[in-house]
Amino acid sequence: MGNGGFSTLTLILCYAMATVSFLPRTNTLSCSYLTFWENDAWLQLRGDAAVSGSEIQVTSNREGNNNSYSVGRVTPIIMMHLWDKSSGKLADFTTHFSFSVYSNELQFGDGLAFFLADPGLPLLNNITEGGGLGLVDGDRVLNSTQHSFVAVEFDTFQNPWDPEDPHVGMNFNSMKSNVTASWLAVLSQDEVYNCSIEYNSTTFCLTASFTGYYYPKYGRIQNSLSYKVDLRKHLPERVMVGFSAAAGYYVEEHILKSWSFSSGLEIEIGDTSGDDNKVVEWVGIGIGLGVFLGLACFLMWRRIKGNEKVLEFDLKMDDEFQKGIGPKRFRYNELESATSRFSESVKLGQGGFGGVYKGFLKDLNSYVAIKRVSRESKQGVKEYATEVKIISQLRHKNLVQLLGWCHREKDLLLVYEFMPNGSLDFHLYGKGFLTWSVRYNIALGLASALLYLQEEWEQCVLHRDIKSSNIMLDSSFNAKLGDFGLARLVDHEKGSQTTFIAGTRGYIAPEYVTTGKAYKESDIYSFGVVLLEIASGRKAIDLKAQEGKISIVEWVWEMYELGEMLKVADPKLCGAFHDEQMKRLVGIGLWCAHPNYRFRPSVMQVIQMLKFEAELPTLPKWLPVHNFYPSTIKINFSSSSNTVPTQQIL
Repeated sequence: MGNGGFSTLTLILCYAMATVSFLPRTNTLSCSYLTFWENDAWLQLRGDAAVSGSEIQVTSNREGNNNSYSVGRVTPIIMMHLWDKSSGKLADFTTHFSFSVYSNELQFGDGLAFFLADPGLPLLNNITEGGGLGLVDGDRVLNSTQHSFVAVEFDTFQNPWDPEDPHVGMNFNSMKSNVTASWLAVLSQDEVYNCSIEYNSTTFCLTASFTGYYYPKYGRIQNSLSYKVDLRKHLPERVMVGFSAAAGYYVEEHILKSWSFSSGLEIEIGDTSGDDNKVVEWVGIGIGLGVFLGLACFLMWRRIKGNEKVLEFDLKMDDEFQKGIGPKRFRYNELESATSRFSESVKLGQGGFGGVYKGFLKDLNSYVAIKRVSRESKQGVKEYATEVKIISQLRHKNLVQLLGWCHREKDLLLVYEFMPNGSLDFHLYGKGFLTWSVRYNIALGLASALLYLQEEWEQCVLHRDIKSSNIMLDSSFNAKLGDFGLARLVDHEKGSQTTFIAGTRGYIAPEYVTTGKAYKESDIYSFGVVLLEIASGRKAIDLKAQEGKISIVEWVWEMYELGEMLKVADPKLCGAFHDEQMKRLVGIGLWCAHPNYRFRPSVMQVIQMLKFEAELPTLPKWLPVHNFYPSTIKINFSSSSNTVPTQQIL
């Protein structure tokens, strides 16, 4: 084993003995539900609350009689230990949930609330109106002194004590909120809303962040509110926690779709007394010591197996990040909590490397996109390392900003700024819509990013995977280029690099396939294809093309040959575009996608032409013939996707 192994064991044993002597007792309450199921023994459903499919319908009168009332509650059977009287310690907690509030009537009410309350809260059969949201009733609506509660309400009905519009409020023993924020929800549509609520026992800050409806121009509406409060002054030591909803005279349906909750309260062993507690303490000490011993053995086994390479990898990655200016290292638990343990409900996308998740980080008070790469994926690890090396050093308004990173066991995590409007391809080919002015501005923004990468940074960055799905849109629909997993650095004078060919079918330049060399002009080609996509709304490769031209470059060049460049325009625009800008965008796209890389423009020339500061060149009347795939090239295109995983030059 060697002296190093025994030294490690001795150190861990000493640490274990010292730590166990002062081992705190931790009282926690946690759950994570991506879906719900009937007969779950851990959850109590009261009143009209019932499981419907994989969701919980908290109230039940969408089709009911308007004169009837519906109330429901959802709570765990276990109480939450909020604070400890003997030590005065207070718990932190975090919860994330998704829900819908819907009504098919002209008027609706009353709302849904997340709450912590006295376990003696009145039974639901004693509640006869909706204004108390199933928490209180009658004369206790504005002053519940007998049974205390704290709630974050999503209120949809204007009672005399409420603001005019639907709102989110924080309530303390009263349905009149201490603080409110507008909730821009469309209650006539069955939309899904998300909320994150956190309480910091050190700062006494209660924070709620929530979403509203999706507005095409600005994306998903988001808002938040916070309030400084010592919960010990409002609630007993142990509380019930969960959801409550009510529909009074008017019809409204409240559905809970997912929920995660986590709380923790640490109490020193010395804070407790009694023989039973001492037995529990000694059992805890024994368990803790066993855990530490097991950990020691496991760490030594990893050392024997040579897994110190994992640590070496982490240190290398950390060193790469230190070269950057802004990114920071996040704690794994922080990212896990932000994404509800990487829930499928918050997944934004999936690739060969792993998944991308939406999360909310309280320290930043904003949503982020978290890329989770498994170390079991060799290509994913390589792409991760590349992004660490390159994008952490780049700073430009048209590049997706890397905020930080995290390494833990088999997980490699990268944290990016969140792009509310998703990717360009979603709006071109999905349910989104982009006006012509927005499209032209996206082209200019992407050109600006490419100029920075090729000419303005200290080295030339070859992206090698420019495509519409890697172009993200912020809240103002400004373009931001992302995903630098395939990028390479070269000297400005050299401007090219011989590599294994990688990229996406339809965007790969002919010379890259032929020579195995990636040039600056190879990225210009991919950029040109994207410009043609923006103009036409047609995919780079369209296997269902009626004209028989599956390549967008071949199809647009044919339109150019026929003198019908304006017919390239995306039908979604319904003719609402600037004719000269359309001709210019199509012409630049074709020039950038010229089969011979020596005839392609520089990025500066592209920007000058987009701004009408330079004239377009005269393009060849016919698409120049180029031998794309000579017999010396073996090409392995994936049949299940457009990605080109491997191409070998023989």
